[in-house]
Amino acid sequence: MDNTTTQSNLNLREQLQLELDHRDSFAMKRQLRTIHGSGRIVQHQNQSLINLASNDYLALANHPHLKEAAINATLKYGTGSGASKIVTGHLDIHQQVESKFAAFKHAQSALLFPTGYAANFAVLTSLAAPGDLICLDKLSHNSLIDAANASNATVRTFPHLQTDKLHKLLSRHMGISSSPEPKMPPIAQQTAYKPLQRPSRRFIVADAIFSMDGDAANLNELIAIAEQYDATLIVDEAHGTGILGRNGSGLCEAQNLSGQIDIVISTASKALGSLGGIVTADRVITDTILNLGKTIIYTTSVPPAQAATIGAAIDIIQSEPKRRQDLQQMCLHFRTKLLKMGWQLPLLRSDLEITPIFPLILGSPQAALDAAQSLQNAGFLAFASRYPAVPRGTDRVRISLRADLTPEDIDRLLLAIKTLTPAQ
Repeated sequence: MDNTTTQSNLNLREQLQLELDHRDSFAMKRQLRTIHGSGRIVQHQNQSLINLASNDYLALANHPHLKEAAINATLKYGTGSGASKIVTGHLDIHQQVESKFAAFKHAQSALLFPTGYAANFAVLTSLAAPGDLICLDKLSHNSLIDAANASNATVRTFPHLQTDKLHKLLSRHMGISSSPEPKMPPIAQQTAYKPLQRPSRRFIVADAIFSMDGDAANLNELIAIAEQYDATLIVDEAHGTGILGRNGSGLCEAQNLSGQIDIVISTASKALGSLGGIVTADRVITDTILNLGKTIIYTTSVPPAQAATIGAAIDIIQSEPKRRQDLQQMCLHFRTKLLKMGWQLPLLRSDLEITPIFPLILGSPQAALDAAQSLQNAGFLAFASRYPAVPRGTDRVRISLRADLTPEDIDRLLLAIKTLTPAQ
């Protein structure tokens, strides 16, 4: 008797419970955990735990300057922006922060979204369409994959950080799309608006820093490939913004490529200690996204306090470089110790590309859950990352270091990790 027959006499709720129980039997069921606090020390299950699960890399979420900015913006503007960005939701504080962020990223313009997911979705669905080709690094963030699929373009992946297949995909598409495109009648003869027909487009999409492994894309190589095949390069800088580069701008700056990527998508929800997605690009690109991006047209603009904290975070990143530098030294020390213990970590092209993300790969969902519990018993909060968040067989505990950890915290953490067994 197959599974479909088993469920045939069950109602919806019973079917859903059966599936949840099935997931649970494979250590695949997710559930919410209530956490008290968001700083270095949090409370969970009546324990005080050192927080290794947050993406608040620079510990800015509780910084006095960000809190003050949020309070002042709320007192001045209220708690909500009141409408979508294209109606009355684009307040002067949004404009100021967008201009500030564009300068921070060495870009012509910036657009602020409620989340990074919304920003990724708007970029790809605005610029790509049927007949176009989107090539994604296989380990790109799920929000990029969802956005690419929603565009209805042809979506293909290439092996992580390897470009042989990328060359083949782009070359093949150039051959297919080289025939002349039919032309629309002159605009003067059109009685109603219709989008202009255009040649097919090619896009290369990748994370700058990959969220589950902490390794970095070779942006210089991707730029060269994009130029060779007349493709547009889109880079998600979610986990690089704020921590990499001489001024904290991100991986583009760290690789001396600021202003050379067609479209950069950043988030304020990681090192910037806030929330929001920010697209930086030439004005013609952001104007197109503003006209076509559903997640900006049909979404209420971010609250003024959220915009204010992004601006305040940039202030701290630029005025307190030691916070970034100390975090980098902590990460280099931690990485060296893990490698000596036998943990397999992604290769670094340069110490300047090190990030606070460290995957402790255990190999199975249950092993990852057990390791997370072991760390909790030792006083650390670090959650298991399991398939489909990571490829099968690479289930892990993802360690996320933060700038306010002490040397004693790191020493204690290393002792706790010594009790774990890496996947073979």
